[in-house]
Amino acid sequence: MASEGEDPDLALLEGVGRGEQAAVRRLLDARLPRILALARRLLADPDEAQDVAQETFLRAWKQAPSWRPGQARFDTWLHRVALNLCRDRLRRRRETAMAQPPEVADLAPTGEGALLGVQIGGRIEAALAALPERQREAIVLCHHQGLGNKEAAALLGVSVETLESLLGRGRRALRAALADLMEAVR
Repeated sequence: MASEGEDPDLALLEGVGRGEQAAVRRLLDARLPRILALARRLLADPDEAQDVAQETFLRAWKQAPSWRPGQARFDTWLHRVALNLCRDRLRRRRETAMAQPPEVADLAPTGEGALLGVQIGGRIEAALAALPERQREAIVLCHHQGLGNKEAAALLGVSVETLESLLGRGRRALRAALADLMEAVR
């Protein structure tokens, strides 16, 4: 077990740097689900999320042989790479005008309960997507990725106080956007 301040991924990363397939598999098993979840939440496109995750880990494999412990935890660095790749894709989306709207997956529910679940999930995702970029990133990193305020603030390049302000404004905006759902649940 890693001690306080020691990077828990260091041994695996060293194995990856030496080309050990078992280390690659274990690191992927440990970190891929979180990176994929981050990209899916920020991009709202499973195919693009897969692409971001793949590019993130390609960069990790290239970095592994020369990784210097102590500069940053590997997991923090990995999240930063994924976050930056998502930002790049979102920026390109804004810059590219679409000739046609994207195809929407058929989410035909099998019953009334499934329909309600899809509708609520869709409303929550839409409310999250409508937040300003920094608020959305703060909420995804802290609430969906489970990062602490200190780590999330470092990833976003802001102070902890600024992160807490982003979280507060984002939560208030989500509560306002979803007020009718919250009343229906009570």
